[in-house]
Amino acid sequence: MIKRVFAIIFFLVCSVPLFAQDSNDNEMAMQYYQNGEYQKSAVLLEKLLFKTKSEAYLDLYFNALLKSKQYESADKAIKKLIRQNPGTLKYELIQGRIYKEKGDPENSAKTFDHLLHTLPEDEAKIRSLANDIYQLGEYDLAISVFLQGRKNLKNDQAFTFELLSLYRFKKDKNKLSEEYLNALSTMPQMLQQAETVIPSVFENNADYLMLQTALLKRLQKDPQNESYSRLLIWQYLQQKDYEMALRQLIAQDKRIKDNGTILFEHAQLFTSNKAYETAIKAYSYLLLKGKENEFYLPSKLALIDARYQLLRSGKSDKKDVILLAEQYQEILDEYGSNTRTLFALRKWANLQTYYLQDPKKAETALEAALKIPGISSIEMGEMKLELGDIYRLTQQPWEAILMYGQVAKEFENQNIGTEAKYRSARLSFEQGNFSYAKSQADILKASTEQLIANDALNLSLLISDHLETATDTLALKMYAAAEALQFRNLFAAAIAKVDSIPFLYPKNSLTDDILMFKSDIHIKNKDFMLAVPLLKELINHQQKGNWADEALFILAGLYEDQLNDPEQAKTLYQQLITDFPGSMFVTEARKHFRRIRGDNIES
Repeated sequence: MIKRVFAIIFFLVCSVPLFAQDSNDNEMAMQYYQNGEYQKSAVLLEKLLFKTKSEAYLDLYFNALLKSKQYESADKAIKKLIRQNPGTLKYELIQGRIYKEKGDPENSAKTFDHLLHTLPEDEAKIRSLANDIYQLGEYDLAISVFLQGRKNLKNDQAFTFELLSLYRFKKDKNKLSEEYLNALSTMPQMLQQAETVIPSVFENNADYLMLQTALLKRLQKDPQNESYSRLLIWQYLQQKDYEMALRQLIAQDKRIKDNGTILFEHAQLFTSNKAYETAIKAYSYLLLKGKENEFYLPSKLALIDARYQLLRSGKSDKKDVILLAEQYQEILDEYGSNTRTLFALRKWANLQTYYLQDPKKAETALEAALKIPGISSIEMGEMKLELGDIYRLTQQPWEAILMYGQVAKEFENQNIGTEAKYRSARLSFEQGNFSYAKSQADILKASTEQLIANDALNLSLLISDHLETATDTLALKMYAAAEALQFRNLFAAAIAKVDSIPFLYPKNSLTDDILMFKSDIHIKNKDFMLAVPLLKELINHQQKGNWADEALFILAGLYEDQLNDPEQAKTLYQQLITDFPGSMFVTEARKHFRRIRGDNIES
């Protein structure tokens, strides 16, 4: 017993300096490595590795050898380790790396290939090896290991998340798409992730078309897979192909016998993206489900609203307006005039005023609506603004000023109050009261509401730039009268009025303002080809005035949205960005430019 105790004490006493020496070597090896003295570090790391057999030193040791270009030493060391531990995957990986770094790609490829074909049927070991490969930056090899591992394990769903991460990192759009489709074949919960990740990698429409092709092939083989169907709908939405999205949604609705929830949500999405015609088809389909369906009434109201928005975009004729007015009237007849139907009353009044040329009827209706109990203050303010505009149309300017004044006072320092002040200033301008209009516009130039501030600035400049001589003042009065005619939708008379200004006052300074005024009327009337030369003339003036940047933006928009010439639009957006870097239109111009170029822009 005494001998055994003595032996243990002797071992411990002798071991203390050994442990101390190892600790010292470790500290010095780390210090050399951090200082970039890899050759000195390698000497100590070799000693520690072969003495302790700890893999903690393995990567550091071979890193030090390779960084100091000691390829022969590295080759001998790895071969020694392979002899001591044959079949160790990590050692074969290091050997392949040594061959590659010393410029022997043939042996490197052979080693990596052997590694692939000798993978174990062990998921944990395969994952560990692939992670080691990833750490070395050999991403393609890591992918190959995971794919070969799938074959060995006879499991097509193995390593899904690792492969998705690698494909995303490499921005391999095709493989990323296929891997998500592979995952969705059995894991529908991956759909939301796919819809989040794919846009971060895809760059243009061609990428989405590639996904579409792959999805259609999958659906041919597996038509009942709802994840594929939903991803296809999502893909059409990214492409803004709303008609195809609707077609798939209706097919899905019939297939899964849905109550309409999915379709109603997407119909709202169509509306928010201004695809009103598609939204109308969607809501019309939902109405076929019958009055007992929970989405019947919301769909009926949304359908009418979509038709209203379509009308405002200029894609309806007189009979559509009449039908729409009748539908709003049906709502009012059935449910009465109250807070729940106020939206219908206001839109009905808008139709009567601006499309059916009966502002008096709208005036009577809105005056009565102001007396409905329970209306919120903001809705009351909005209706007073609408009524003020109608008073302007029916040539009751003092009544209009009264309405605008009430809103401005009640909503001081709020957007709606600022809007009321601007409309009041504009009305004063149309009446020829230039000094008051300018004083109001100068105050509004400091508004936090960007559009109002810009409009106020333009009004202030319009007045100040054209009051220098008696001729300019008289010309400006005619121009203001033309604006009053334009507001009343008397477009022909308004154009005739401004066209007479150069003849009556040939030395006037309103040339640019008249060009912008006339182009605005032509655009409102959908006479785009008449607006184009006016905008071009304005842009090409040597002394560019207040309207050049806005004219560029409007003309670019016409080419992009109305005249089907995106390249010309892109050129004009680029010109705006270059020539007017401080313009308020630059941010939007840059977005449009990038979209036309095919960049992926988040919605």
